[in-house]
Amino acid sequence: MRVCFQLQVHPELIDQYIERHQKVWPEMLQAIKDAGRRNYSLFLRGDGLLIGYYETDDDQAAQAALDADPRTARWEEQMSGFFLSLQGRPDQQAARLTEVFNLEDQLTKLPATTK
Repeated sequence: MRVCFQLQVHPELIDQYIERHQKVWPEMLQAIKDAGRRNYSLFLRGDGLLIGYYETDDDQAAQAALDADPRTARWEEQMSGFFLSLQGRPDQQAARLTEVFNLEDQLTKLPATTK
């Protein structure tokens, strides 16, 4: 399962946000991995628009694992002040985006003669 989400970073905190993500705590990295998320990336636009992407076998289970993990709670508590219009923990409140195209999915559906 591929998951994409959106958040908005306070523009005046962008540099600090980037700096924090250059040195994510090792225990937080492990918590994400332990929850079953992989191929996790964050993309940040100059105005603070943040797009995140990850893959997981079961997003509800990964969400529940991160929600219950004290390593995650500590990180998200520190990160929550970076975001506009956010009530609660960033990982739990980020708006999910709907996938409308995936190259690999469509290629696998093509007849063998057109590949």
